[in-house]
Amino acid sequence: MTPCPHLLDRIMAVMETAFDPAYGEAWNRRQVADALSMPSTHALVVDADGAIIAGDGTTTRAPAGFVLSRHVLDEEELLLIAVVPGCRRRGVGETLINHLFDAARGRGITRIYLEMRRGNPALHLYRKLGFTPIGERPNYYRMANGERIDAITFGCSI
Repeated sequence: MTPCPHLLDRIMAVMETAFDPAYGEAWNRRQVADALSMPSTHALVVDADGAIIAGDGTTTRAPAGFVLSRHVLDEEELLLIAVVPGCRRRGVGETLINHLFDAARGRGITRIYLEMRRGNPALHLYRKLGFTPIGERPNYYRMANGERIDAITFGCSI
């Protein structure tokens, strides 16, 4: 299954501005396309007002954020979430995760997991929305300068 190029364009437009290159967290177009080619992977893109943008190219609204997830049975993993810098701290991230919760419930999902690097400023958002730490991977991520950072795994029942 080939993902819609308009959806990829919108995700990549956010990706290119949302991630600090020092952490190496951004995915390239091929990685996103490969993930979206799997039927268990899902993407949501929203505008600055938090409204979902269709991936079919029928809208001219600018993407402000996206979430990428995949499910297995009754569990889902939030793979990647990003908000363009000019739309941060305006509720876009919270709206994205709430849209994810709604869509996941519709797929029969009861629990969502995510992993983040220690020190990620999104921690407060995740905790606010019910995610709790369930594990840690010491020195898991490697920054561009070679420094290692722990990964923290979170879970949330929905």
